[in-house]
Amino acid sequence: GERFVVWGRARVERMEQFQKEKEELDKGCRECKRKLAECQRKLKELEVAEPEGGRAEVARLQAEAQQLRNEERGWESKLEELKKKEKNMPWNVDTLSKDGFSKSVFNVKPEEKEETEEQKEKKHKSFVERYEKQIKHFGMLRRWDDSQKYLADNPHLVCEETANYLVIWCIDLEVEEVRGAAGGAFSPSNPPPSPFGTADQQYMEGFNDELEAFKERVRGRAKARVERALREYEEEERQKRLGPGGLDPVEVYESLP
Repeated sequence: GERFVVWGRARVERMEQFQKEKEELDKGCRECKRKLAECQRKLKELEVAEPEGGRAEVARLQAEAQQLRNEERGWESKLEELKKKEKNMPWNVDTLSKDGFSKSVFNVKPEEKEETEEQKEKKHKSFVERYEKQIKHFGMLRRWDDSQKYLADNPHLVCEETANYLVIWCIDLEVEEVRGAAGGAFSPSNPPPSPFGTADQQYMEGFNDELEAFKERVRGRAKARVERALREYEEEERQKRLGPGGLDPVEVYESLP
């Protein structure tokens, strides 16, 4: 269960770091625009007040305005790069409920052509074939420190493909009713112990809600899979019972008065 807590805290920390970086860039860009507007205002006033006598000052202000325009383009370029980075980061916990083989979210740049379902499936399978052993090792870790260190040593695992694999694995375990192998991660009577100290409790407020919603989605998907398998089994049994004319003896018997 702690692997999901690790994932949640890492997600919160990345979001906070991203938000801090975004605020700093926004602040720098606004300040640059303010200075440019002020410089242009002074330039216009000087051109009106001293069209001939202030040539040196006009030249200085024009050079300053050009430098500020260059800086403005630099700030805007950094903000654009940050927006692309945001789109390529798999932060949203809702993606964890999607099918790992048909609806995975991959890092696709907006200007590139969207991948087909076949390409997505091939990409996911390729990643799993290469790193399945490492993903399973991470999934079975129990201690917070071990999980955190393993992700730090294997940063390539911090991606959507790993999350999707873990979700599908958990659904399989739920279906097979082997909660013990999953560390009791889905048992309401056995919640994962918090690895955070008092100072870190702010991380848990929103994450606990997401974790509960995630567990409900896993239970729901597992239940749906079991019900589907049961319906398929019943249909197979019915097909075996069909007699002449396609009649089901059981249905015929139950329809008798």
